[in-house]
Amino acid sequence: MLPIAMLTGASIYLLYHALPENFHVAGPFLESLVGVLQPLLIFSMLFLTFCRIEPKDLKPHRWHWWLLLIQGGSFALLGLCAYGLMKWLPEGSHGWIVLIESAMLCLICPTATAAAVVTRKLGGDVAGITTYTVLINLVAAVLVPLVVPLIQPVEGVTFWMAFSMIVAKIFPLLILPCLFAWMVRYMAPEVHRKLLEFPDLAFYLWSVALTLAIAVTVRSIVHSSMRIGLLLAMAGISLVCCILQFLLGRYVGSRYRPRRTTHSQQRGTEMRKVTAGQSLGQKNTVFAIWLGYTFMTPETAIVGGLYSIWHNLYNSWQLYKAGK
Repeated sequence: MLPIAMLTGASIYLLYHALPENFHVAGPFLESLVGVLQPLLIFSMLFLTFCRIEPKDLKPHRWHWWLLLIQGGSFALLGLCAYGLMKWLPEGSHGWIVLIESAMLCLICPTATAAAVVTRKLGGDVAGITTYTVLINLVAAVLVPLVVPLIQPVEGVTFWMAFSMIVAKIFPLLILPCLFAWMVRYMAPEVHRKLLEFPDLAFYLWSVALTLAIAVTVRSIVHSSMRIGLLLAMAGISLVCCILQFLLGRYVGSRYRPRRTTHSQQRGTEMRKVTAGQSLGQKNTVFAIWLGYTFMTPETAIVGGLYSIWHNLYNSWQLYKAGK
């Protein structure tokens, strides 16, 4: 399903781009339509996910703190290194700054809101990854305004202004679906029970959202004026960050295993590996794109789209392997 969604999204935009110019007058309308559809799809996915989670299950675990330390610490360390390098890099080193900022975006970008959908299909802990999604969004909202001004100061934008901009961008799509789902759970139990009869609906909504996301990514690449060498370097950096974060996440998850291993305990260890890997590796790339053109060098925005290709290819392989 995910490869089909990715190919469909890329093909739709490339076909549109190949049409004669007089057909492109629909561009602004289509862009605004995608801007409305994507949040609605994400809201619906999260609402359906929260319907399956008991409120008492949303609690932090030890592996959450290790992932927060890895993600926040690597971002802050890279930001400090970039701040030191900027004093030594000669003029005309714009490309190096873009690559460093691209890596920073790939590291601090919060967990994708759709990660819970994929994690459930892989047999992971939906409540665990949902809790981490909320925590890493809080950490990103604090760290980004603290670190980014060191390498890319924005005149007139204070810490609290940047913090409020980030919170306003991400939290309506995290908190409101949660509250709405719990209202339905306790105030309309019949509706809640009916929604639980469609376990794969959130996944198919995610497939539609992915089609739109890949179409937007291809649009960004087609209209990019960057040199092909820099674009390939950004693709390489996003791929390395993707691989490292999935590996680190799975490693942290594997460390929390019991000394005596029964079949059920081994299953629990595999659940934590999957959940921690998705928590660190699957990113909210729409947020990364917005963060890039809002607070960093605008060219870095494209790295979010490139990262989305890698993590969705990996998710496709994982889902295929799980299905086997």
